[in-house]
Amino acid sequence: MKFMSIFESLTHASLKDCFEQSNRLVFVVNQGEIGKAIGKAGINIRKIERVLKRKIKIVEFNPDMLIFIQNIFFPLKVKEIKEEEEIVIITPPDSQTRGYLIGKSASNLRSTEEIVKRYFELKEIKVV
Repeated sequence: MKFMSIFESLTHASLKDCFEQSNRLVFVVNQGEIGKAIGKAGINIRKIERVLKRKIKIVEFNPDMLIFIQNIFFPLKVKEIKEEEEIVIITPPDSQTRGYLIGKSASNLRSTEEIVKRYFELKEIKVV
């Protein structure tokens, strides 16, 4: 609650959720609030990281699960993203992006799954 109140007072953006994930704080802002949360040239991100002395990630919520997943991976671009029986399949444009999406020991993929499972029914995310 303390982190949420600090975030909202510094950014004036409305939050949906805040939680800790692998040594960083993840702030999920309501739809349309991402610009306000980041600030001009990312100034709010730097300000919050300095005040909280922690790394942060800001994600814009979307009621469409596939768009929400794209928001989590932003600024990385994906060629295609689709859902089949609660399994999301992501097709990256190149092998470098594929590596970033998956991460070392699939850490990026698993942490993205954790975030998505907080809001949507999901079995797994696969990168092909």
